[in-house]
Amino acid sequence: MISQKAKYALRALAALARADGTRPMLIADIAEQQKIPKKFLEQILLEMKHRGFVMSKRGKEGGYLLLKPAEEITFGEVLRMIDGPIAPLPCLSQIAYRKCDDCLSEQECEIRHVFARVAEATREVLFSATIADTLNEKNRAAMMLAV
Repeated sequence: MISQKAKYALRALAALARADGTRPMLIADIAEQQKIPKKFLEQILLEMKHRGFVMSKRGKEGGYLLLKPAEEITFGEVLRMIDGPIAPLPCLSQIAYRKCDDCLSEQECEIRHVFARVAEATREVLFSATIADTLNEKNRAAMMLAV
């Protein structure tokens, strides 16, 4: 399962993407709109700022903006940034590989073979799905309800 922090990060990025980069969004507005505790959101946005996902503007017209286009921000990179490795087993991690403590042979491990397929399919989805895709899906759902 993904953490609550990762869910909040994804929702905050979607809110910023919906704003189209025309004007910065205040933390208070994102927090209220997305039902995210403001103090927690401040920490998340600061971390995303340090990682190059968002930028902040100071002053009366200040707030947060996406630094990268929504089409270039994948769920996978956000989850990896917030929650760490995306792998069901440590021996399948691409960024934090570690041999399983009880493993006799990775080549003969039945469990690893199955979860390797799971990990690959998961990565394929997460690193191809973007923040922009969520907006399009929401728009499609809204249009289907209107019909």
